[in-house]
Amino acid sequence: MTTHGSEFGATVRAWRDRLTPSAVGLPSGRARRASGLRREELAELAGISVDYVVRLEQGRFTTPSAQVVAALARALQLTNAERDHLYRLAGLVPPADGEISDHIPPGVQRVLNRLGDAAVGVFAADWQLIWWNRGWAALLGDPSSAPRERRNFARDTFPVNSDRPSLSQWPVISYAPDAVDAAIVSDLRRATGRFPDNPRLTNLIRSLTEGNRRFADLWAAGAVGTHREDHKIVKHPTVGPIEVDCDVMTDGDAELKIVILTAAPGTTDETKLRLALISGVPDPADNAATEARSAPVQSLASADGSAAAAPG
Repeated sequence: MTTHGSEFGATVRAWRDRLTPSAVGLPSGRARRASGLRREELAELAGISVDYVVRLEQGRFTTPSAQVVAALARALQLTNAERDHLYRLAGLVPPADGEISDHIPPGVQRVLNRLGDAAVGVFAADWQLIWWNRGWAALLGDPSSAPRERRNFARDTFPVNSDRPSLSQWPVISYAPDAVDAAIVSDLRRATGRFPDNPRLTNLIRSLTEGNRRFADLWAAGAVGTHREDHKIVKHPTVGPIEVDCDVMTDGDAELKIVILTAAPGTTDETKLRLALISGVPDPADNAATEARSAPVQSLASADGSAAAAPG
């Protein structure tokens, strides 16, 4: 056991104890002996096994990956300073200012937890899905079955080779697919100005430019902009087609994109959206990093527009 390894585990345990279940959208219950999160709840939120959390907290595993540290930071709702401290305790270099961040600030997390039945997903600056709630999984299917690197709206919008959409498990059709395509490309170009040397963004753009003609043509146009909204039809397998509005909000310097899917109040679509929420879709634990439960996890929407990806 190393000093840093022991301190890493003690720090994670202290931050777990200070975070209330209600802060992460979980019921408090009456049988709790402590006010903080249980280990299994932290494991669920971070997408790692309970045994791995135990080993980390006890200092028996001292070299977590950057992905695991990032997932723990999100689950524990750490500030940027706390996140950076956790990276250093793990012997890792904290994310630099010029890097795309997958971190969700505590204030944003609180707002997300209070959005009720709305379907919500959070994307990084490169349109990588990093968080979703139960409403999102109920409306579109649980994305945790897809490989982490495939959970990207730009990749779903501009597939390469035989890639299939990963952010929705059933068809989602945009009313304005050409506008959405152009908005996604212009938004990615804007991100290159904010994160000019980020390898994740650079590799994404290279892959899409080389593998998708539609993306390449739009990229060559040089437009710079943002993706703000769309109107879609989700062909839900249980309750039938649901018309939803897609609104995209951006958070601060990190360029997080908060995608909210709602139906117009008082419509049959609103009723069907509520029915979808209770239709038996497995609970994704309100976090994008939920794909494993046994071994430690290295963890946290068509080119022609005929079946546009989920977010917008």
